[in-house]
Amino acid sequence: MQNYLTIDVEDYFQVSAFADIISPRDWESMEQRVRANTMPILRLLKKYGVHATFFIVGWIAEKHPEVVRDIMADGHDIGCHSYWHRKIGELTPAEFREDTRKAKAVLENICNREITSYRAPSYSITKNTLWALDILQETGFTTDSSIFPIMHDMYGLPDSPRFPYKLVPQEIREYPISTAVFFGKKIPVSGGGYFRLFPYWFTKFALKRINNKEKQPFIFYLHPWEIDSEQPRFRRARLLSKFRHYNNLEKTMGRFERLLNDFDFVPLPGSEGGGTQVRLETA
Repeated sequence: MQNYLTIDVEDYFQVSAFADIISPRDWESMEQRVRANTMPILRLLKKYGVHATFFIVGWIAEKHPEVVRDIMADGHDIGCHSYWHRKIGELTPAEFREDTRKAKAVLENICNREITSYRAPSYSITKNTLWALDILQETGFTTDSSIFPIMHDMYGLPDSPRFPYKLVPQEIREYPISTAVFFGKKIPVSGGGYFRLFPYWFTKFALKRINNKEKQPFIFYLHPWEIDSEQPRFRRARLLSKFRHYNNLEKTMGRFERLLNDFDFVPLPGSEGGGTQVRLETA
């Protein structure tokens, strides 16, 4: 079964876990490591003949267009990951519209083609920010992968479907972040901090369960900073934030290569196809 591989291209200082101590006005002065961390991922994907969808932060694309060109040169798909990497709930609809349009324009100028896939920072399309879906439709997006069907302190829409569906009335194809079900409980197992937290044997078991028992593809995600155990450390950050960000960074690349060896991957499809139509309600 072909599963969907996605890479969220942001630098280590842009993550939401550190937003309370690192401001966007500080970004220019930070050590820029995004290209150095993206290149090993590109080399590994080329080794296994795998293509992915890379959701790129607009600020990164504007400051480091060579990163976008490197990704495109290897035949990968490009998606939008906002401009400032701010959670949607921190923005007004007008601010979100401006941020989205700016990021989309930057990426389209570099790629010389329309960008129609979107992923929100920190999966921040939640019950309180469903209005963002209308703005995504308005700004020309037809594919989204921003909804995480779990309960979490920073994100999540726990009652939403676990597998791809079409949002109505927006006519956007949604690819939710994958979860496995054990004893009736949804467990996030498809990338990021969960990939670093759980032992690889459990991740493989859970993902195989989605493929073999439920007969569904899973959506996997990774960040380039997750392979970088030498990145600068923010000692002022909260303990939970430091644990989430720094846990097992040194193991990520080895686990990722095992994942590419154990599963087949393709980029996210476009908005084509039928399937279940879902109207998400705010209440």
